[in-house]
Amino acid sequence: MQLALVNNERSEAFPGGRGICPVCSSEVIAKCGPRVMHHWSHLRLRDCDPWWENETDWHREWKNLFPIECREVSHTADDGEIHRADIKTLTGIVIEVQHSSMTDAERISREQFYKNLVWVVDGSGFKKNFDIYHLLPKPDSELAADIVWVKAKRQLDGANRGMFFRVSEARKENPAASKENIRGGYYHFMDEIEDEVNRSYTGYHQFDWVRPRKTWLDASCPVYIDFGDDNLVKLETYDESGLKCIRFVHKRKFVHDAMVESQATDIATRFYPLPDVAT
Repeated sequence: MQLALVNNERSEAFPGGRGICPVCSSEVIAKCGPRVMHHWSHLRLRDCDPWWENETDWHREWKNLFPIECREVSHTADDGEIHRADIKTLTGIVIEVQHSSMTDAERISREQFYKNLVWVVDGSGFKKNFDIYHLLPKPDSELAADIVWVKAKRQLDGANRGMFFRVSEARKENPAASKENIRGGYYHFMDEIEDEVNRSYTGYHQFDWVRPRKTWLDASCPVYIDFGDDNLVKLETYDESGLKCIRFVHKRKFVHDAMVESQATDIATRFYPLPDVAT
């Protein structure tokens, strides 16, 4: 736990410190050893929040991207249940930064509890199993409206470089053809439309996740994966065909939007100049 109440003020751990847990009001003590990340620990309990996981440097780095008043904020449901959100912005968006694996049941319970929630998942443990492939045009573009992409998959070289069918061609044979029901046709390749795709590119790509952590693919709240780069990888569904895709979103954009938008689903949906960062 990064923050506790000391003299009724939220405070980070300091050598010899004692404080009060903001959730359960139990006594906590500071752990500040030379090889230990400074944190607060319950004196007599493991932790009062069963959803809490051991904090890593990665957790702390994410929390520190936000003002102190947004970190480790208690959230109370209508029935009185209380949990400590990793981050809750002043606009009401809850950000859970998740390092360890999670069951479907736990993910669902958190999504139902917080509702206005966005996940940030540590991707360092499965980065080698997550392949990102060719660019995709903006989903609502005129170009994308006529294309059904063949799903990219490791070892499928053609699909990984960009292979697709055209809806307009399929409708010559079947006027009822649509993105939802096209399963074959004349193959087209990326080199035919590469310039158009580049002009319409807004961060979308095909991907393949080998041995995926399926709970994140089934999440009802937005999921962003942090592979340690400047860009986060957001899991999305591309279009009516049901194609799973990713979208690159810069971390700075994510943090900015989480602080100004009121709904988690609105993060990275409006693209406008960000304020300059003081150096």
